[in-house]
Amino acid sequence: MEWALSFLLNNPEALKKAQNEIDTHLGESSRLLDESDLAQLPYLHGIINETLRLCPAAPLLVPHESSDEPNEFRPERFIDIKGQRDGFRLMPFGYGRRGCPGENLAMHVAGLALGSLIQCFEWERVSEELVDMTEGPGLTMPKAIPLLAKCRQRQNIDNLLAHL
Repeated sequence: MEWALSFLLNNPEALKKAQNEIDTHLGESSRLLDESDLAQLPYLHGIINETLRLCPAAPLLVPHESSDEPNEFRPERFIDIKGQRDGFRLMPFGYGRRGCPGENLAMHVAGLALGSLIQCFEWERVSEELVDMTEGPGLTMPKAIPLLAKCRQRQNIDNLLAHL
Protein backbone atom coordinates (compact mmCIF):
# COMPACT_ATOMS: atom_id res chain seq x y z
CA MET A 1 0.00 0.00 0.00
CA GLU A 2 2.77 2.41 0.94
CA TRP A 3 4.64 1.78 -2.30
CA ALA A 4 1.48 2.07 -4.42
CA LEU A 5 0.49 5.39 -2.83
CA SER A 6 4.06 6.63 -3.23
CA PHE A 7 4.01 5.83 -6.95
CA LEU A 8 0.59 7.48 -7.33
CA LEU A 9 1.76 10.64 -5.55
CA ASN A 10 4.76 10.83 -7.88
CA ASN A 11 2.47 10.22 -10.88
CA PRO A 12 -0.65 12.36 -10.28
CA GLU A 13 -2.00 11.57 -13.76
CA ALA A 14 -2.21 7.88 -12.79
CA LEU A 15 -3.99 8.79 -9.56
CA LYS A 16 -6.49 10.89 -11.52
CA LYS A 17 -7.09 8.02 -13.98
CA ALA A 18 -7.78 5.65 -11.08
CA GLN A 19 -10.21 8.12 -9.48
CA ASN A 20 -11.99 8.59 -12.80
CA GLU A 21 -12.23 4.83 -13.34
CA ILE A 22 -13.77 4.29 -9.90
CA ASP A 23 -16.11 7.28 -10.24
CA THR A 24 -17.22 6.15 -13.71
CA HIS A 25 -17.83 2.57 -12.57
CA LEU A 26 -19.77 3.50 -9.44
CA GLY A 27 -21.49 6.49 -11.03
CA GLU A 28 -23.51 8.60 -8.65
CA SER A 29 -24.19 5.63 -6.37
CA SER A 30 -24.26 6.12 -2.65
CA ARG A 31 -21.98 3.24 -1.75
CA LEU A 32 -18.37 2.47 -1.18
CA LEU A 33 -16.34 0.27 -3.46
CA ASP A 34 -16.82 -3.41 -2.67
CA GLU A 35 -15.37 -6.74 -3.75
CA SER A 36 -17.84 -7.18 -6.61
CA ASP A 37 -16.52 -3.99 -8.23
CA LEU A 38 -12.88 -5.10 -8.42
CA ALA A 39 -13.28 -7.13 -11.61
CA GLN A 40 -14.56 -3.99 -13.39
CA LEU A 41 -11.54 -1.84 -12.49
CA PRO A 42 -8.64 -2.84 -14.76
CA TYR A 43 -6.62 0.33 -14.15
CA LEU A 44 -6.67 -0.26 -10.39
CA HIS A 45 -5.37 -3.78 -11.00
CA GLY A 46 -2.73 -2.30 -13.29
CA ILE A 47 -1.55 -0.03 -10.47
CA ILE A 48 -1.26 -2.97 -8.07
CA ASN A 49 0.54 -5.16 -10.63
CA GLU A 50 2.92 -2.38 -11.63
CA THR A 51 3.71 -1.71 -7.97
CA LEU A 52 4.41 -5.40 -7.41
CA ARG A 53 6.61 -5.46 -10.52
CA LEU A 54 8.71 -2.53 -9.33
CA CYS A 55 8.67 -3.37 -5.60
CA PRO A 56 7.95 -7.06 -5.04
CA ALA A 57 6.84 -7.95 -1.54
CA ALA A 58 9.53 -10.59 -1.20
CA PRO A 59 12.33 -10.12 -3.74
CA LEU A 60 13.44 -13.74 -3.54
CA LEU A 61 12.17 -14.99 -6.89
CA VAL A 62 14.22 -15.55 -10.01
CA PRO A 63 15.81 -12.25 -11.14
CA HIS A 64 14.11 -10.72 -14.15
CA GLU A 65 14.36 -7.68 -16.33
CA SER A 66 11.70 -5.69 -18.11
CA SER A 67 12.72 -4.46 -21.54
CA ASP A 68 10.17 -1.66 -22.03
CA GLU A 69 11.08 1.38 -19.89
CA PRO A 70 11.68 -0.82 -16.83
CA ASN A 71 12.09 1.95 -14.23
CA GLU A 72 9.02 3.95 -15.26
CA PHE A 73 5.70 3.55 -13.40
CA ARG A 74 3.18 2.67 -16.13
CA PRO A 75 0.08 0.79 -14.93
CA GLU A 76 -1.12 0.68 -18.55
CA ARG A 77 1.32 -2.14 -19.29
CA PHE A 78 -0.97 -4.51 -17.33
CA ILE A 79 -4.36 -3.33 -18.61
CA ASP A 80 -4.74 -5.99 -21.33
CA ILE A 81 -3.61 -9.02 -19.31
CA LYS A 82 -5.65 -12.03 -20.35
CA GLY A 83 -6.24 -14.39 -17.46
CA GLN A 84 -4.29 -14.57 -14.26
CA ARG A 85 -0.82 -15.35 -15.63
CA ASP A 86 -0.78 -14.08 -19.25
CA GLY A 87 2.25 -16.06 -20.33
CA PHE A 88 4.07 -15.49 -17.05
CA ARG A 89 4.59 -11.74 -17.57
CA LEU A 90 4.25 -11.14 -13.84
CA MET A 91 4.67 -13.60 -10.98
CA PRO A 92 5.04 -11.57 -7.76
CA PHE A 93 3.75 -14.47 -5.65
CA GLY A 94 5.69 -17.25 -7.35
CA TYR A 95 4.07 -20.05 -9.31
CA GLY A 96 3.20 -23.70 -9.05
CA ARG A 97 3.91 -25.69 -5.93
CA ARG A 98 6.06 -22.92 -4.50
CA GLY A 99 3.53 -20.18 -5.16
CA CYS A 100 2.04 -18.21 -2.29
CA PRO A 101 -1.34 -19.64 -1.24
CA GLY A 102 -2.46 -16.19 -0.09
CA GLU A 103 -2.18 -14.55 -3.52
CA ASN A 104 -5.92 -14.19 -4.12
CA LEU A 105 -6.53 -12.81 -0.64
CA ALA A 106 -3.64 -10.35 -0.98
CA MET A 107 -4.86 -9.06 -4.34
CA HIS A 108 -8.43 -8.61 -3.06
CA VAL A 109 -7.36 -6.84 0.11
CA ALA A 110 -4.93 -4.59 -1.78
CA GLY A 111 -7.59 -3.77 -4.37
CA LEU A 112 -10.25 -2.94 -1.80
CA ALA A 113 -7.94 -0.93 0.44
CA LEU A 114 -6.22 1.04 -2.33
CA GLY A 115 -9.50 1.53 -4.21
CA SER A 116 -11.21 2.84 -1.08
CA LEU A 117 -8.37 5.27 -0.37
CA ILE A 118 -8.55 6.53 -3.95
CA GLN A 119 -12.37 6.76 -3.90
CA CYS A 120 -12.64 8.61 -0.59
CA PHE A 121 -9.66 10.98 -0.49
CA GLU A 122 -7.77 13.53 -2.55
CA TRP A 123 -4.05 12.81 -2.13
CA GLU A 124 -1.06 15.08 -2.55
CA ARG A 125 2.58 15.26 -1.58
CA VAL A 126 3.56 17.30 1.48
CA SER A 127 6.01 19.31 -0.64
CA GLU A 128 6.79 19.92 -4.29
CA GLU A 129 9.56 17.31 -4.14
CA LEU A 130 8.84 13.81 -5.39
CA VAL A 131 8.30 11.12 -2.78
CA ASP A 132 11.60 9.39 -2.00
CA MET A 133 11.45 5.88 -3.47
CA THR A 134 14.62 4.56 -1.84
CA GLU A 135 14.36 0.99 -0.59
CA GLY A 136 15.31 0.29 3.00
CA PRO A 137 17.03 -2.80 4.37
CA GLY A 138 14.91 -5.82 5.14
CA LEU A 139 13.36 -8.91 3.66
CA THR A 140 10.05 -7.29 2.70
CA MET A 141 11.49 -4.23 0.90
CA PRO A 142 10.37 -1.45 3.24
CA LYS A 143 10.75 2.16 2.16
CA ALA A 144 13.88 3.80 3.59
CA ILE A 145 11.84 6.92 4.43
CA PRO A 146 8.21 6.18 5.38
CA LEU A 147 5.54 7.81 3.23
CA LEU A 148 4.22 11.14 4.44
CA ALA A 149 1.29 12.55 2.45
CA LYS A 150 -1.63 14.94 2.76
CA CYS A 151 -5.17 13.82 2.18
CA ARG A 152 -8.57 15.42 2.38
CA GLN A 153 -12.01 13.97 1.95
CA ARG A 154 -13.33 14.15 -1.61
CA GLN A 155 -16.44 16.29 -2.08
CA ASN A 156 -18.69 13.52 -3.33
CA ILE A 157 -17.97 11.42 -0.23
CA ASP A 158 -20.07 13.66 2.09
CA ASN A 159 -23.28 12.32 0.56
CA LEU A 160 -22.00 8.75 0.59
CA LEU A 161 -21.08 8.83 4.28
CA ALA A 162 -24.37 10.50 5.24
CA HIS A 163 -26.24 7.37 4.01
CA LEU A 164 -24.17 4.90 6.05
